[in-house]
Amino acid sequence: MGKGFFQVPPAVNEPIKSYAPGTPEREEVLLMYKDMYNTKVDVPLYIGSEEVRTKNTATIHPPHDHKHNLGVYHLAEKKHINKAIDAAMDARHKWAKLPWEQRAAVFLKAADLIAGPYRQKMNASTMIGQSKNVFQAEIDSACEIVDFLRFNVEYMTQIYEEQPESDEKAWNRVEHRPLEGFVYAITPFNFTAIAGNLPSAPALMGNVTIWKPSASQMFSAKVLMDVFQEAGVPDGVINMVMGDPAMITDTILDSPDFAGVHFTGSTDVFKGLWSKIGQNIDKYKTYPRIVGETGGKDFIMAHPSANAKEVSTSIARGAFEFQGQKCSAASRCYVPKSMWDEVRSDLEEDLGSFKMGSPEDMGNFINAVIHEKSFDKLAKYIDQAKKDKDAEVIIGGGYDKSKGYFIEPTVILTTNPNYTTMETELFGPVVTIYVYEDSKFEETLHLVDETSPYALTGAIFSKDRYAAALATDILQNAAGNFYINDKCTGAVVGKQPFGGARASGTNDKAGSKLNLLRWSSPRLIKETFVPATDYRYPFMGE
Repeated sequence: MGKGFFQVPPAVNEPIKSYAPGTPEREEVLLMYKDMYNTKVDVPLYIGSEEVRTKNTATIHPPHDHKHNLGVYHLAEKKHINKAIDAAMDARHKWAKLPWEQRAAVFLKAADLIAGPYRQKMNASTMIGQSKNVFQAEIDSACEIVDFLRFNVEYMTQIYEEQPESDEKAWNRVEHRPLEGFVYAITPFNFTAIAGNLPSAPALMGNVTIWKPSASQMFSAKVLMDVFQEAGVPDGVINMVMGDPAMITDTILDSPDFAGVHFTGSTDVFKGLWSKIGQNIDKYKTYPRIVGETGGKDFIMAHPSANAKEVSTSIARGAFEFQGQKCSAASRCYVPKSMWDEVRSDLEEDLGSFKMGSPEDMGNFINAVIHEKSFDKLAKYIDQAKKDKDAEVIIGGGYDKSKGYFIEPTVILTTNPNYTTMETELFGPVVTIYVYEDSKFEETLHLVDETSPYALTGAIFSKDRYAAALATDILQNAAGNFYINDKCTGAVVGKQPFGGARASGTNDKAGSKLNLLRWSSPRLIKETFVPATDYRYPFMGE
């Protein structure tokens, strides 16, 4: 079933456009932004062949202009979720039997649609609905989702062509069946690419999915569904539902046909899902696959040999791109005392040059955080740091939600390596720095490893190879994605498969065949050409 009969197009990373002044893509995305900003959208539930409008709706607002109404999305009742389960299971009969190359063609077409005619619609909807600047949108809602779709096809064919040995007496082969049921995909607001990958990766392997996007990502979720439909994803293969999360989850997990969850979100929610699945385990036809990427308290560790400017730049980018709302964002940093004055000076200069506002103004590096709940949480921690004796807000610390949910990029300096913002996931433009004695590098590495329950991403900056090797060893369980002399964000599909362990998830590495294997139930088939006709073995002879 591999590439021996059909040569799939080679998977290569989608080139990133620059959007520099005067480029055609800059003008295209600004025109699309204006058009979409001023056109009301009506997002239905997608159940089988139907677009269901329940008339019970919630409104959509840009985080950077929260009084502006972008439109509405419809909220499901329990009957709609049961209907989605039925639609998925009905679609499964034909989709699961469809030859792999036909499924591949659908998602390769989706990739080309996003790379081409849908590119600026994807980017503009992400800029508006999730308050991403144009570069952050381009690397996410254009390039990364295209990479997921194309590389997943490549990985699928690699999986299919890996076969067991056969001999002259028997032919052994493995077929990768879809799971016996449906997959529940739960996606976050922060990456449109994740929202597209979590339902489509299982679908590529022949599964059917019920997708619950984040309420804060509805604008670009609608565009993704438009792409899937135009690409030819059959009705019922990817169903999209919105509404009360607890009701949707309880209804889905109560179905005997629930076969797996593909999740990105908070650690507490994921633990709750796992617990409910365990409680319901006797209901299911098969043991469900539980795949999740959850929280992070990602670190940058600088050795005294490191270049101070490289360290400060990695903090400026790693902590503040997309307002620190990446799962991989740097949120705790460890800087040697000998380097601290220079790093601090560089950070003050860089952050002082940051401009903040709407993504429509491409001079803005910083935009709004996603919603009021996030804004209020971040403001609370910033205010507390201003009061605490073992912490000091040395850069930023301002905030304003009168028009949009704007938090200034904030740097907290602490004398306590276990200060609350060194341990608590904040998911915003706040980074906390602890300055350690140069002679305590190894001791501090153990501190980095033991401070947080998470293990998603981390980085070591060092010009000393022995120090880098020591950090790589001591921090082996502290990060699923570990970077040497680079910031801890920016994983690229096909190059840095992404995922963490500990409280950061199941480490099933999105963007690799390891993830796709989770959506397959292999069947080994042995065919013997000349079966035995005598039960006796040679050892039984006289």
